[in-house]
Amino acid sequence: MGDMFRSEEMALCQMFIQPEAAYTSVSELGETGCVQFRDLNVNVNAFQRKFVTEVRRCDELERKIRYIETEIKKDGIVLPDIQDDIPRAPNPREIIDLEAHLEKTESEMIELAQNEVNMKSNYLELTELRKVLENTQGFFSDQEVLNLDSTNRAGGLTELRKVLENTQGFFSDQEVLNLDSTNRAGGVDEATAQHRGRLGFVAGVINRERVFGFERMLWRISRGNVFLKRSDLDEPLNDPATGHPIYKTVFVAFFQGEQLKNRIKKVCAGFHASLYPCPSSHNEREEMVRNVRTRLEDLKLVLSQTEDHRSRVLATVSKNLPSWSIMVKKMKAIYHTLNLFNMDVTKKCLIGECWVPTKDLPIVQKALSDGSAAVGSTIPSFLNVIETNEQPPTFNRTNKFTRGFQNLIDAYGVASYRECNPALYTCITFPFLFAVMFGDLGHGLILVLFGAWMVLSEKKLARIRNGGEIWNIFFGGRYIILLMGLFACYTGFVYNDIFSKSMNVFGSRWVNNYNSSTVLSNPSLQLPPNSSAQGVYPFGLDPVWQLADNKIIFLNSFKMKLSIIFGVLHMVFGVCMSVVNFTHFKRPASIILEFVPQILFLLLLFGYMVFMMFFKWFSYNAKTSFQPETPGCAPSVLIMFINMMLFKNTPPPKGCNEFMFEAQPELQKVFVLIGLCCIPWMLLGKPLYIKFTRKNKSHVSLAEGETPLPTGFSEESSPAGGAHGHDDEPMSEIYIHQAIHTIEYVLSTISHTASYLRLWALSLAHAQLSEVLWNMVLSLGLKMSGVGGAIGLFLIFGAWCLFTLAILVLMEGLSAFLHTLRLHWVEFMSKFYEGLGYTFQPFSFKAILDGEEEE
Repeated sequence: MGDMFRSEEMALCQMFIQPEAAYTSVSELGETGCVQFRDLNVNVNAFQRKFVTEVRRCDELERKIRYIETEIKKDGIVLPDIQDDIPRAPNPREIIDLEAHLEKTESEMIELAQNEVNMKSNYLELTELRKVLENTQGFFSDQEVLNLDSTNRAGGLTELRKVLENTQGFFSDQEVLNLDSTNRAGGVDEATAQHRGRLGFVAGVINRERVFGFERMLWRISRGNVFLKRSDLDEPLNDPATGHPIYKTVFVAFFQGEQLKNRIKKVCAGFHASLYPCPSSHNEREEMVRNVRTRLEDLKLVLSQTEDHRSRVLATVSKNLPSWSIMVKKMKAIYHTLNLFNMDVTKKCLIGECWVPTKDLPIVQKALSDGSAAVGSTIPSFLNVIETNEQPPTFNRTNKFTRGFQNLIDAYGVASYRECNPALYTCITFPFLFAVMFGDLGHGLILVLFGAWMVLSEKKLARIRNGGEIWNIFFGGRYIILLMGLFACYTGFVYNDIFSKSMNVFGSRWVNNYNSSTVLSNPSLQLPPNSSAQGVYPFGLDPVWQLADNKIIFLNSFKMKLSIIFGVLHMVFGVCMSVVNFTHFKRPASIILEFVPQILFLLLLFGYMVFMMFFKWFSYNAKTSFQPETPGCAPSVLIMFINMMLFKNTPPPKGCNEFMFEAQPELQKVFVLIGLCCIPWMLLGKPLYIKFTRKNKSHVSLAEGETPLPTGFSEESSPAGGAHGHDDEPMSEIYIHQAIHTIEYVLSTISHTASYLRLWALSLAHAQLSEVLWNMVLSLGLKMSGVGGAIGLFLIFGAWCLFTLAILVLMEGLSAFLHTLRLHWVEFMSKFYEGLGYTFQPFSFKAILDGEEEE
C-alpha cells in the first residue's frame, strides 16, 4: 500500500543472455516496458559497438520506408491505422524478405518516377510547342510566307512599300524595319536567306515573371533593332519534377543579321527561355500542329497508364507499410539496446545492467525465459539483483486518471527516490483550491460538460494525431478539467452564484418586518439580524445577499477568512507530510529537530489566528442581550494578531471587552514566546546534533580486522530519497545551510499565509466580472420588447455567450489554474518535497512509437 504514496521500489539487476537469444529476449522486454538499461560501453565509440552494422541496416530500411511513404502521400493515398493490431518485432530471418521487398519496391518507384519525369518533360515540351504554334497564328497572316528582302536593289521603293504593306498586321507604323531573319526549322536555307538579306525570327516560351527583363535585355543588345511580339498563356503548365503550376508567355522575336541572332540566342539561354521551331508558312504550321497534337494524345495515354500502374503498386504497398515501419523501428530499438550490453571475456554471453521495479521482477524473468524458448536455446538467461549505493530512478505507476496530476508534480521536479508523492493528494486539493477561485455553478457546469465529453469520447479522440499542442494539453488533462468543473459547481452552490445570480432553493431565512409605506418611501433599509433573521440558510449563502448593498463587504470578509483557513490547513498538511518522509528514511532526529519546531511555530501563531476566526463566529450573536457579546463588540482578528506579535493593547469601545476570553492575553504571550523559541531550535538543533554524533563516531574503536562502515549508509546521509548528506561537509557550511533554511521557513510561513489571499482576490474578481458582464451586456437585451427586442436579445445573448467563454471560462480559468499550481508548488510542496530525483525511462516499444508520433 505504501507504493500509492511514494515511488516504486527499484532493484539494480544484472542479466546474462546467450547471444543467440539476445534479440528475442530484448524484444520481449521491450513489449513489457518495465526495464531501464544502463550503458556499459560508455567509453566505446558509437561506431565501434557490436551491433552498429545492424543499426545502419535498419537506418537504410527506414530511409526506404520514408521514401515510399512520401510517394504514397504525394498520390493522396491514405495509410491504414493499425493502433489496435500493432505487430511484434520481426525475426531476423523475416527481415531479409522485407529488405528485398523494400529494395524491389524502391527501385520500381525510382524507375517509375524517373520515367514519369521524362515523359512529363516531353509532354511539357510538346505542349509548349503546340502553344507556340497556336499563339503565333496571330503574328502571321493566313497566306503569307515570310520572304521579305529589305536590301533588294532592283525593287527600290516599290519593294519596300510592298514589304511594309505585308507586315502591317504585326508592325506598327512607327517601327523601324531593321530585323534579321533566322529560322531553326522553317524549311528555308539560312545561308541563302542571309545572303539575300531576308527577315527571320525566333519563337519560344519564357516564364511570365521574366518577360519584362527579357524585353529590356533584347532592347539593349540590339539597340532597338529587335521586334518582340508576345502572348500570355491562359492556362498554367505543370512542372514535371515538382508538379507546381508554371505561368509562361509565348514570344516571337524578329531580327536581321547573323550576329544579332547569336546574341538573341545567348539572351534566351540566360533567361532560361525554351526555343522551338516555328515555320513561317501557314500550311506548314497547321501540319506541324496536327502532328504535335497526335503525339500529345499518345503521350497522354502512356502517362495515364503509367499513373495507373504506379497507383496500383503504391496501393498494394500502403496496406503493409505501417506494419513494416513499426517492425523496423522495433528492430532498430532492439539493436540500439543490445549496444548497451557488454560481451564477456569468453565471447559466449552478453551482460547487461538495468533498473527494474521489484514488483516487475517476475515479469522480467518470464520475458527472458520466453526469449530463450523462442530460439530454442538450451542455456537459460539469468537475472541477478545486485546491491548498489547509487540512487535509483523514480517510478510512479500511474493510470489515465492520475497521469495528469503526476505530470503537474513532475513539472516542478521529479521526486527523489521513495520520497512521499504529492500527486495523490493533489487529485483533491488542486481542483478544490481552483474551485475556491472559480466558484460559479454555471461556469463550472461548462467545464464539466467539456471534461465529460473528452472523458466519454477518449478512445475516439485519442486517435487524433494532428490536433496541435494546445489540444494535446487539454486532452491530457481531461480528468483534471472534469474535477475542476465538479468542484467549481460545488463552490458555486456554496457561494449561491450561477452566472452572477442567486438561487432561492431552500427559501430565504430573512424576513421583511417593514410595512409597505416604509419600504416605498425609503430607498434603502436595514434588516437587523436580531429581528429579521429566522434561522440559518441550510446550505451556502442566503440568496437575499444578492440584493444587499453591503454584499461586497460581507463576501470580502467571508472569503478572506476562508482563504486564510484553507491556506493554514494546507500548509499544516504539508509540514505533517515531512514526518512521513522522516519515518520512512529512518531519521527520527529530524522529527524532533525539524518537524516539531516547524509545526509549533505554524500552529501557535497562524493556527491560533484561524482558531480566533472560528471562536469569533461562535461567540458573538446579534440576539444576545449581553453587550460584550454583541456583533458591535467583536474585535478585529487581524488587529488582535498584530497586537499579539507586538505585545500591544488596543482600547475597546465603551461597554466592550478587548479580548474574547479571560485568559487570552496570557495565552497569547505564551504562544509568541514558544514560537520565538522555535527559531533557535530550528537554527541550532540539527547542526549541534550532527556535531555531537561526529564526536561519538570518532571515539568508536574498531576491533582488529574490522573496517568502518561507508559514510553513505549513515542515518543522516542516507542516499535514499535524496537526503542531504552532511558527513563530508565542514561544520561552518552546515551552520550556514541550516541558517538559510531557518530564515526561509520563518519568512515563508508569513509570506505563504498572505499568499493564500489570492483565493479571495481571484474569487472576488471572478464574481465581479460575471456580474458586470450580466448587467452591461445580457440585461440590455432582456429590457427590449417586441420583434426587434427578440432579434436584439438573440444577438446580445450570442455576444454574452462569447464573452463568457472567452473571458470568464478560458482567461479566468487559466488564471485560476496557474495560481492554484503556484500554491501547490511553492506554498505546499516546499514544506516536505525535495524533487531531486530522475525519471525512470524504461525500454518500451509503446513509448518509442508514441514519441515518434508526437514528433
